[in-house]
Amino acid sequence: MILSELIDYGTLRLIWWVLLGVLLIGFAALDGFDLGVGMLLPFVGRNDIERRVVINTIGPVWEGNQVWLILGGGAIFAAWPPLYAVSFSGFYLAMFLILAALILRPVGFKYRSKRDSMRWRSGWDWALFTGGFVPALIFGVAVGNVLQGVPFRFAEDMGIFYEGSFFGLLNPFALLCGLLSVSMLVMHGSAWLALKTDGKISWRARDYGSVAALITLVLYVAAGAILWAYISGYRITSAIDPAGPSNPLLKTVVAESGAWFANYAAHPWLLVAPALGIIGTIATFLALRSGAEILPLLTGKLAIFGIISSVGVSMFPFILPSSIDAKSSLTVWDSSSSHLTLFIMLVVTVIFLPIIVAYTSWVYHVLWGKVDAAQVTDKSSHSY
Repeated sequence: MILSELIDYGTLRLIWWVLLGVLLIGFAALDGFDLGVGMLLPFVGRNDIERRVVINTIGPVWEGNQVWLILGGGAIFAAWPPLYAVSFSGFYLAMFLILAALILRPVGFKYRSKRDSMRWRSGWDWALFTGGFVPALIFGVAVGNVLQGVPFRFAEDMGIFYEGSFFGLLNPFALLCGLLSVSMLVMHGSAWLALKTDGKISWRARDYGSVAALITLVLYVAAGAILWAYISGYRITSAIDPAGPSNPLLKTVVAESGAWFANYAAHPWLLVAPALGIIGTIATFLALRSGAEILPLLTGKLAIFGIISSVGVSMFPFILPSSIDAKSSLTVWDSSSSHLTLFIMLVVTVIFLPIIVAYTSWVYHVLWGKVDAAQVTDKSSHSY
């Protein structure tokens, strides 16, 4: 027996759908608070020393956290080639903006303190704000568009045609999801600052984070209500083989109101996902107001898990629906790489993902503790 046949094709596809979700949630839960701290930087730090304290709370870890974004992109490329082809070509300008914004982060960290000029440093502070705000907004906008369906189609020879535009992505519901993403990551960034700093910086972060938590709660509930009342979901109307060929055109699909909530009706236990999104957000607000330190960070991650996973379980088995040709929609069952490719990737992941998690945990253990003004002004240190 070939070793890869130990796990059937349909099960491998499901495993990689789950792993893709794990990587995306991992990115939001780890690099997400880096983006949130960047957005908070010009507001919680009122002078140069305070802003240096804020920067140094994430200075040692932000590069490692960004690995999760690379892993997610790599997983999409290798495990879901049609998804990679459609999203990275159709969202080209959006991806370019994200890349440009992310480039501002290392440059901002490295160059901010090169000159003892308040104007120079303030400019880089706003560059770091942009490096956090733009990716957070566009990632949310992308999710909003995926929930509505993306204007692409496959020809009979499997050629891909994208018929949308960049400005078409900026529709009201997508922008609402973008603002939800921004507020969620600001909430998470404030929880990190509440843990890593003391005094005025910590309490300012708690104030901003409390407001962001309330905004997150309102926007999340509003997005769910709008999705239910005004936005059609998608439903497969033909038989589909979980181990069938990767050809989206072999199925039939219809768009209908309420389809994104069908999984909850069929499997009520899935309601735990949106419930965790709501409970986690409320708990983060209460934890920030109570003065707790590590609890807001944990409840913030719980909220992120609930909010992002609720999108995945609502759409399953769809991963990228088409708004102009429903049968071209990509699903877990018809848009993956081959059986052997998924199996080899799984073996590699089983070996290396625990190493990444263990190393990341060790880094956070070593760098545990608060950052204060004395550390950033100590000439013998390597702070930013």
